[in-house]
Amino acid sequence: MEISGMEELKSQYKRFIVRKILFIFATFAVTLVIVGIAALVGSYYPPISFVEVYTIIGHGILKIVNNHGYIVNNGIDAFFREYLTDKEYIIWQLRLPRIILGVFAGMGLAIAGTAMQGILRNPLASPFTLGISAGAGFGATLALIPGIALLGGKYFLIGNAFIFAMIPSFVIIGLSRYKRATPETMILAGIAMFYMFEGMTTLLRFSAIPEEEAEVFHWLVGTLGKASWDNILPVSIMVVSCIVPLIWKSWDLNVLGAGDEAAKSLGVDVERIRIFVLLIASLLTAGIICFTGIIGFIGLVAPHICRMVIGGDNRFLIPASGLFGAALLLGADTLARTIVEMVLPVGAVTYFLGGPLFLYLILRRRREFW
Repeated sequence: MEISGMEELKSQYKRFIVRKILFIFATFAVTLVIVGIAALVGSYYPPISFVEVYTIIGHGILKIVNNHGYIVNNGIDAFFREYLTDKEYIIWQLRLPRIILGVFAGMGLAIAGTAMQGILRNPLASPFTLGISAGAGFGATLALIPGIALLGGKYFLIGNAFIFAMIPSFVIIGLSRYKRATPETMILAGIAMFYMFEGMTTLLRFSAIPEEEAEVFHWLVGTLGKASWDNILPVSIMVVSCIVPLIWKSWDLNVLGAGDEAAKSLGVDVERIRIFVLLIASLLTAGIICFTGIIGFIGLVAPHICRMVIGGDNRFLIPASGLFGAALLLGADTLARTIVEMVLPVGAVTYFLGGPLFLYLILRRRREFW
Protein backbone atom coordinates (compact mmCIF):
# COMPACT_ATOMS: atom_id res chain seq x y z
CA MET A 1 0.00 0.00 0.00
CA GLU A 2 2.88 2.35 0.84
CA ILE A 3 4.52 1.69 -2.53
CA SER A 4 1.24 2.29 -4.32
CA GLY A 5 0.77 5.55 -2.40
CA MET A 6 4.29 6.72 -3.27
CA GLU A 7 3.74 5.95 -6.94
CA GLU A 8 0.53 7.95 -6.90
CA LEU A 9 2.33 10.91 -5.30
CA LYS A 10 5.09 10.72 -7.92
CA SER A 11 2.50 10.59 -10.67
CA GLN A 12 0.69 13.65 -9.28
CA TYR A 13 3.97 15.53 -8.94
CA LYS A 14 4.91 14.77 -12.55
CA ARG A 15 1.52 15.96 -13.76
CA PHE A 16 1.93 19.13 -11.73
CA ILE A 17 5.36 19.79 -13.26
CA VAL A 18 4.05 19.14 -16.77
CA ARG A 19 1.23 21.59 -16.14
CA LYS A 20 3.74 24.28 -15.16
CA ILE A 21 5.89 23.67 -18.22
CA LEU A 22 2.87 23.69 -20.54
CA PHE A 23 1.75 27.00 -19.07
CA ILE A 24 5.20 28.50 -19.73
CA PHE A 25 5.16 27.31 -23.35
CA ALA A 26 1.58 28.53 -23.82
CA THR A 27 2.51 31.96 -22.47
CA PHE A 28 5.51 32.06 -24.81
CA ALA A 29 3.25 31.25 -27.76
CA VAL A 30 0.77 33.96 -26.74
CA THR A 31 3.63 36.46 -26.54
CA LEU A 32 4.74 35.58 -30.09
CA VAL A 33 1.19 36.05 -31.35
CA ILE A 34 0.89 39.43 -29.65
CA VAL A 35 4.25 40.46 -31.16
CA GLY A 36 2.83 39.75 -34.61
CA ILE A 37 -0.39 41.63 -33.87
CA ALA A 38 1.52 44.61 -32.47
CA ALA A 39 3.61 44.78 -35.65
CA LEU A 40 0.41 45.02 -37.71
CA VAL A 41 -0.86 48.13 -35.92
CA GLY A 42 -0.03 51.30 -37.82
CA SER A 43 -1.03 53.62 -40.63
CA TYR A 44 1.04 52.03 -43.42
CA TYR A 45 -0.93 51.25 -46.59
CA PRO A 46 -1.41 48.65 -47.97
CA PRO A 47 -1.68 46.82 -44.63
CA ILE A 48 0.97 44.24 -43.76
CA SER A 49 -0.36 40.74 -43.11
CA PHE A 50 0.41 38.60 -40.05
CA VAL A 51 2.49 36.13 -42.08
CA GLU A 52 4.38 38.97 -43.75
CA VAL A 53 5.48 40.29 -40.38
CA TYR A 54 7.45 37.18 -39.49
CA THR A 55 8.72 36.80 -43.05
CA ILE A 56 10.04 40.38 -42.93
CA ILE A 57 11.64 39.77 -39.53
CA GLY A 58 13.34 36.62 -40.84
CA HIS A 59 14.62 38.33 -44.00
CA GLY A 60 15.83 41.28 -41.94
CA ILE A 61 17.84 39.01 -39.64
CA LEU A 62 19.51 37.39 -42.66
CA LYS A 63 20.36 40.79 -44.13
CA ILE A 64 21.84 41.94 -40.83
CA VAL A 65 23.99 38.82 -40.58
CA ASN A 66 25.19 39.10 -44.18
CA ASN A 67 25.93 42.83 -43.92
CA HIS A 68 27.24 43.16 -40.38
CA GLY A 69 30.43 44.81 -41.66
CA TYR A 70 28.42 47.63 -43.25
CA ILE A 71 26.48 48.10 -39.99
CA VAL A 72 29.70 48.36 -37.95
CA ASN A 73 31.13 51.00 -40.31
CA ASN A 74 27.99 53.04 -41.08
CA GLY A 75 25.50 52.36 -38.30
CA ILE A 76 22.16 50.55 -38.10
CA ASP A 77 20.12 53.52 -39.37
CA ALA A 78 22.15 53.77 -42.58
CA PHE A 79 21.79 50.02 -43.09
CA PHE A 80 18.01 50.20 -42.76
CA ARG A 81 17.79 53.01 -45.32
CA GLU A 82 20.13 51.30 -47.78
CA TYR A 83 19.14 47.64 -47.64
CA LEU A 84 15.49 47.45 -46.56
CA THR A 85 12.35 47.85 -48.64
CA ASP A 86 9.57 50.18 -47.50
CA LYS A 87 7.68 47.44 -45.68
CA GLU A 88 10.85 46.11 -44.07
CA TYR A 89 11.80 49.62 -42.97
CA ILE A 90 8.38 50.17 -41.38
CA ILE A 91 8.67 46.94 -39.38
CA TRP A 92 12.34 47.09 -38.43
CA GLN A 93 12.85 50.78 -37.81
CA LEU A 94 9.46 52.04 -36.65
CA ARG A 95 7.64 49.12 -35.00
CA LEU A 96 10.12 46.49 -33.80
CA PRO A 97 12.03 48.78 -31.38
CA ARG A 98 8.78 49.58 -29.55
CA ILE A 99 7.75 45.91 -29.52
CA ILE A 100 11.12 44.63 -28.27
CA LEU A 101 11.29 47.31 -25.57
CA GLY A 102 7.78 46.32 -24.48
CA VAL A 103 8.77 42.66 -24.25
CA PHE A 104 11.89 43.34 -22.19
CA ALA A 105 10.16 45.91 -19.98
CA GLY A 106 7.17 43.68 -19.25
CA MET A 107 9.41 40.70 -18.59
CA GLY A 108 11.72 42.62 -16.26
CA LEU A 109 9.00 44.36 -14.25
CA ALA A 110 7.06 41.12 -13.75
CA ILE A 111 10.14 39.19 -12.62
CA ALA A 112 11.20 42.01 -10.30
CA GLY A 113 7.73 41.93 -8.73
CA THR A 114 7.89 38.15 -8.36
CA ALA A 115 11.26 38.34 -6.61
CA MET A 116 10.14 41.13 -4.26
CA GLN A 117 6.99 39.26 -3.30
CA GLY A 118 9.09 36.16 -2.66
CA ILE A 119 11.70 37.70 -0.36
CA LEU A 120 9.17 39.77 1.58
CA ARG A 121 6.42 37.11 1.62
CA ASN A 122 3.89 39.83 0.90
CA PRO A 123 1.45 39.87 -2.03
CA LEU A 124 1.52 43.70 -2.13
CA ALA A 125 5.26 43.94 -2.73
CA SER A 126 6.19 45.39 -6.12
CA PRO A 127 8.52 48.03 -7.58
CA PHE A 128 5.65 50.51 -7.30
CA THR A 129 4.67 49.91 -3.67
CA LEU A 130 8.30 49.83 -2.48
CA GLY A 131 8.85 53.38 -3.73
CA ILE A 132 11.31 52.54 -6.51
CA SER A 133 9.05 53.89 -9.25
CA ALA A 134 8.31 57.03 -7.22
CA GLY A 135 12.04 57.65 -6.78
CA ALA A 136 12.57 57.38 -10.53
CA GLY A 137 9.65 59.74 -11.11
CA PHE A 138 11.17 62.36 -8.83
CA GLY A 139 14.56 62.04 -10.53
CA ALA A 140 13.02 62.51 -13.97
CA THR A 141 10.91 65.46 -12.80
CA LEU A 142 14.00 67.06 -11.26
CA ALA A 143 15.74 66.86 -14.63
CA LEU A 144 12.75 68.08 -16.68
CA ILE A 145 11.49 71.05 -14.63
CA PRO A 146 14.33 72.78 -12.74
CA GLY A 147 16.89 71.13 -15.03
CA ILE A 148 18.96 69.60 -12.22
CA ALA A 149 20.78 66.54 -13.55
CA LEU A 150 23.32 64.37 -11.74
CA LEU A 151 24.71 63.16 -15.07
CA GLY A 152 25.38 65.24 -18.16
CA GLY A 153 24.96 64.52 -21.85
CA LYS A 154 21.97 63.10 -23.67
CA TYR A 155 21.29 60.57 -20.90
CA PHE A 156 20.71 63.22 -18.22
CA LEU A 157 17.06 62.19 -17.75
CA ILE A 158 17.82 58.46 -17.74
CA GLY A 159 20.70 58.95 -15.30
CA ASN A 160 18.57 60.96 -12.88
CA ALA A 161 15.75 58.42 -12.97
CA PHE A 162 18.11 55.50 -12.38
CA ILE A 163 19.99 57.09 -9.48
CA PHE A 164 16.88 58.23 -7.62
CA ALA A 165 15.16 54.87 -8.25
CA MET A 166 17.94 53.17 -6.30
CA ILE A 167 17.58 55.43 -3.23
CA PRO A 168 14.47 53.66 -1.79
CA SER A 169 16.18 50.33 -2.39
CA PHE A 170 19.28 51.35 -0.44
CA VAL A 171 17.12 52.71 2.39
CA ILE A 172 15.26 49.40 2.64
CA ILE A 173 18.49 47.40 2.35
CA GLY A 174 20.03 49.56 5.10
CA LEU A 175 17.10 48.85 7.38
CA SER A 176 17.45 45.15 6.72
CA ARG A 177 21.21 45.14 7.18
CA TYR A 178 21.68 47.38 10.20
CA LYS A 179 18.31 47.46 11.96
CA ARG A 180 17.32 43.84 11.35
CA ALA A 181 14.02 45.01 9.89
CA THR A 182 11.29 42.45 9.34
CA PRO A 183 9.64 42.04 5.90
CA GLU A 184 6.63 43.97 7.19
CA THR A 185 8.86 46.88 8.26
CA MET A 186 10.57 46.87 4.87
CA ILE A 187 7.21 47.13 3.13
CA LEU A 188 6.19 50.05 5.35
CA ALA A 189 9.53 51.75 4.69
CA GLY A 190 8.95 51.39 0.95
CA ILE A 191 5.49 52.93 1.26
CA ALA A 192 6.97 55.81 3.27
CA MET A 193 9.56 56.41 0.54
CA PHE A 194 6.79 56.31 -2.05
CA TYR A 195 4.84 59.10 -0.34
CA MET A 196 7.97 61.19 0.24
CA PHE A 197 9.02 61.11 -3.41
CA GLU A 198 5.45 61.60 -4.61
CA GLY A 199 5.17 64.70 -2.42
CA MET A 200 8.43 66.17 -3.74
CA THR A 201 7.39 65.42 -7.32
CA THR A 202 4.07 67.20 -6.77
CA LEU A 203 5.86 70.29 -5.45
CA LEU A 204 8.09 70.41 -8.52
CA ARG A 205 5.13 70.01 -10.88
CA PHE A 206 3.34 72.88 -9.16
CA SER A 207 5.87 75.34 -10.63
CA ALA A 208 6.07 73.77 -14.10
CA ILE A 209 5.06 75.52 -17.31
CA PRO A 210 2.51 73.68 -19.52
CA GLU A 211 5.16 72.22 -21.86
CA GLU A 212 7.19 70.84 -18.96
CA GLU A 213 4.07 69.51 -17.23
CA ALA A 214 3.02 67.64 -20.38
CA GLU A 215 6.43 65.97 -20.69
CA VAL A 216 6.50 65.07 -16.99
CA PHE A 217 2.98 63.64 -17.20
CA HIS A 218 3.88 61.30 -20.08
CA TRP A 219 6.97 60.13 -18.24
CA LEU A 220 5.15 59.53 -14.96
CA VAL A 221 2.41 57.55 -16.69
CA GLY A 222 4.86 55.49 -18.73
CA THR A 223 5.24 55.05 -22.46
CA LEU A 224 7.07 52.95 -25.03
CA GLY A 225 6.89 55.76 -27.58
CA LYS A 226 10.56 56.72 -27.23
CA ALA A 227 11.86 53.26 -28.04
CA SER A 228 14.83 53.07 -30.39
CA TRP A 229 17.58 50.62 -31.21
CA ASP A 230 19.98 52.75 -29.16
CA ASN A 231 18.13 52.18 -25.87
CA ILE A 232 17.12 48.56 -26.53
CA LEU A 233 20.72 47.37 -26.09
CA PRO A 234 21.21 48.68 -22.52
CA VAL A 235 17.72 47.58 -21.47
CA SER A 236 18.23 44.05 -22.84
CA ILE A 237 21.65 43.75 -21.16
CA MET A 238 20.21 44.91 -17.84
CA VAL A 239 17.22 42.55 -18.03
CA VAL A 240 19.21 39.45 -19.00
CA SER A 241 22.03 40.10 -16.50
CA CYS A 242 19.50 40.52 -13.65
CA ILE A 243 17.13 37.69 -14.56
CA VAL A 244 19.88 35.05 -14.53
CA PRO A 245 20.86 35.51 -10.84
CA LEU A 246 17.20 35.73 -9.81
CA ILE A 247 16.47 32.36 -11.46
CA TRP A 248 19.64 31.03 -9.85
CA LYS A 249 18.28 32.00 -6.43
CA SER A 250 14.79 30.65 -7.11
CA TRP A 251 15.26 27.69 -4.76
CA ASP A 252 16.28 30.01 -1.92
CA LEU A 253 13.16 32.07 -2.60
CA ASN A 254 11.11 28.88 -2.24
CA VAL A 255 12.72 28.18 1.13
CA LEU A 256 12.12 31.75 2.32
CA GLY A 257 8.43 31.19 1.64
CA ALA A 258 8.35 28.81 4.62
CA GLY A 259 9.50 31.56 6.98
CA ASP A 260 12.82 32.89 8.20
CA GLU A 261 13.28 30.33 10.97
CA ALA A 262 12.59 27.39 8.68
CA ALA A 263 14.95 28.82 6.05
CA LYS A 264 17.73 29.27 8.61
CA SER A 265 17.27 25.70 9.81
CA LEU A 266 17.88 24.55 6.23
CA GLY A 267 21.14 26.47 6.03
CA VAL A 268 19.94 29.54 4.09
CA ASP A 269 21.50 32.88 5.00
CA VAL A 270 18.19 34.73 5.08
CA GLU A 271 19.55 38.25 5.49
CA ARG A 272 22.13 37.92 2.73
CA ILE A 273 19.67 36.35 0.29
CA ARG A 274 17.06 39.01 1.01
CA ILE A 275 19.52 41.87 0.43
CA PHE A 276 20.99 40.26 -2.70
CA VAL A 277 17.61 39.57 -4.34
CA LEU A 278 16.22 43.00 -3.41
CA LEU A 279 19.30 44.71 -4.88
CA ILE A 280 19.10 42.75 -8.15
CA ALA A 281 15.34 43.29 -8.46
CA SER A 282 15.79 47.01 -7.79
CA LEU A 283 18.55 47.28 -10.42
CA LEU A 284 16.28 45.47 -12.86
CA THR A 285 13.39 47.84 -12.17
CA ALA A 286 15.50 50.99 -12.30
CA GLY A 287 17.18 49.88 -15.53
CA ILE A 288 13.78 49.58 -17.20
CA ILE A 289 11.75 52.51 -15.92
CA CYS A 290 14.54 55.02 -16.57
CA PHE A 291 13.87 54.35 -20.29
CA THR A 292 10.11 53.76 -20.27
CA GLY A 293 8.84 55.91 -17.44
CA ILE A 294 6.68 54.56 -14.63
CA ILE A 295 4.58 51.61 -15.78
CA GLY A 296 2.49 50.29 -12.91
CA PHE A 297 0.46 47.11 -12.37
CA ILE A 298 2.73 44.71 -14.32
CA GLY A 299 5.04 43.90 -11.41
CA LEU A 300 2.14 43.47 -9.01
CA VAL A 301 -0.46 41.53 -10.96
CA ALA A 302 1.48 39.37 -13.43
CA PRO A 303 3.07 37.26 -10.64
CA HIS A 304 -0.32 36.81 -8.97
CA ILE A 305 -2.03 35.60 -12.12
CA CYS A 306 0.73 33.07 -12.78
CA ARG A 307 0.77 31.98 -9.12
CA MET A 308 -2.94 31.24 -9.29
CA VAL A 309 -2.38 28.94 -12.26
CA ILE A 310 0.90 27.13 -11.49
CA GLY A 311 1.51 27.72 -7.78
CA GLY A 312 4.35 29.43 -5.96
CA ASP A 313 7.39 27.38 -7.05
CA ASN A 314 9.76 30.17 -8.10
CA ARG A 315 11.73 27.85 -10.39
CA PHE A 316 8.73 27.96 -12.72
CA LEU A 317 7.00 31.11 -11.45
CA ILE A 318 9.86 33.47 -12.38
CA PRO A 319 10.05 32.55 -16.10
CA ALA A 320 6.26 32.23 -16.34
CA SER A 321 5.71 35.66 -14.79
CA GLY A 322 8.32 37.16 -17.11
CA LEU A 323 6.63 35.84 -20.24
CA PHE A 324 3.18 36.75 -18.97
CA GLY A 325 4.34 40.25 -18.07
CA ALA A 326 5.80 40.68 -21.57
CA ALA A 327 2.52 39.61 -23.18
CA LEU A 328 0.52 41.79 -20.80
CA LEU A 329 2.52 44.98 -21.37
CA LEU A 330 2.79 44.49 -25.12
CA GLY A 331 -0.93 43.77 -25.35
CA ALA A 332 -1.74 46.90 -23.33
CA ASP A 333 0.51 49.00 -25.57
CA THR A 334 -1.10 47.60 -28.70
CA LEU A 335 -4.52 48.42 -27.26
CA ALA A 336 -3.31 51.92 -26.39
CA ARG A 337 -2.38 52.49 -30.03
CA THR A 338 -5.72 51.31 -31.42
CA ILE A 339 -8.58 52.38 -29.15
CA VAL A 340 -8.35 56.07 -30.12
CA GLU A 341 -6.69 57.98 -32.95
CA MET A 342 -4.02 59.45 -30.68
CA VAL A 343 -1.53 57.12 -28.98
CA LEU A 344 -2.31 56.77 -25.27
CA PRO A 345 0.47 56.24 -22.72
CA VAL A 346 0.66 52.53 -22.00
CA GLY A 347 0.75 53.18 -18.25
CA ALA A 348 -2.74 54.66 -18.38
CA VAL A 349 -4.05 51.50 -20.03
CA THR A 350 -2.33 49.16 -17.55
CA TYR A 351 -3.85 51.07 -14.63
CA PHE A 352 -7.30 51.06 -16.21
CA LEU A 353 -7.22 47.33 -17.00
CA GLY A 354 -5.18 46.18 -14.05
CA GLY A 355 -7.38 47.20 -11.15
CA PRO A 356 -10.62 45.51 -12.27
CA LEU A 357 -8.75 42.44 -13.52
CA PHE A 358 -6.87 42.03 -10.27
CA LEU A 359 -10.06 42.45 -8.22
CA TYR A 360 -11.88 39.90 -10.39
CA LEU A 361 -9.13 37.32 -10.01
CA ILE A 362 -9.08 37.73 -6.25
CA LEU A 363 -12.87 37.50 -5.86
CA ARG A 364 -13.26 34.40 -8.03
CA ARG A 365 -10.50 32.54 -6.20
CA ARG A 366 -12.02 30.41 -3.46
CA ARG A 367 -8.84 29.69 -1.54
CA GLU A 368 -5.65 31.47 -0.63
CA PHE A 369 -3.06 31.38 -3.38
CA TRP A 370 -0.17 32.77 -1.39
